Amino acid sequence: MFLKDAPFGGLRFAKNKVLLNKVKLLAPAHPSKIILVGLNYKDHAKELNMKIPKEPVIFLKPPTALIAHRQNIIYPKGVRQVDYEAELALVIKKKAKNLEPKRTGNYILGYTCFNDVTARDLQRHDIQWTRAKSFDTFAPCGPWLETSLNPGNLRITSYLNGRIRQDSSTRNFIFPVYELVSFITKIMTLYPGDIISTGTPSGVGPMKAGDRVEVEIEGIGKLINTVCISS
Repeated sequence: MFLKDAPFGGLRFAKNKVLLNKVKLLAPAHPSKIILVGLNYKDHAKELNMKIPKEPVIFLKPPTALIAHRQNIIYPKGVRQVDYEAELALVIKKKAKNLEPKRTGNYILGYTCFNDVTARDLQRHDIQWTRAKSFDTFAPCGPWLETSLNPGNLRITSYLNGRIRQDSSTRNFIFPVYELVSFITKIMTLYPGDIISTGTPSGVGPMKAGDRVEVEIEGIGKLINTVCISS
């Protein structure tokens, strides 16, 4: 779990083992910021008929958007289209600034599943993406961290109500993980618990109230959330 006063960047390892069905999982990080990458899969760029970017396109979500495995995604009032976007995310282990790609592995605590939930109608309307990406509950993350993983060739899939919607591999990345982390550290300082989500493959699409959305990544597991109407 992440604790502000705990060692190792707020992470404390428990000695006791518990049954998974006996616990409620929290989000696997306590970030000061959530950084995301737009258009980082070749298949997604082809789907959108867009040119391959020459450098990463990044944006932010606020920590208030973060929710955990099996928590509800709230469909905001006045929004007409809310989309799922399956992504591989990583969590930063220690303070990082101005890193070269070959050094970034030592600064990554582990990997997890992420859903870059997006109000697509607002994204099309606004000049920039902040409003469309930043609603509370628009950053599902989990179910846990996998600390021993090679991120370079992992199958990533999403399911809507049990039907597969996205199916790709991180080998289709335009910018590999270590390059992304290096690029970001040359812009901003990263702190323990910060989350970087690495972009989504082709096949994104809309959700409605009552839908169950799942993000599954090889070697990690499955992040499950349900969409609910705002009260």
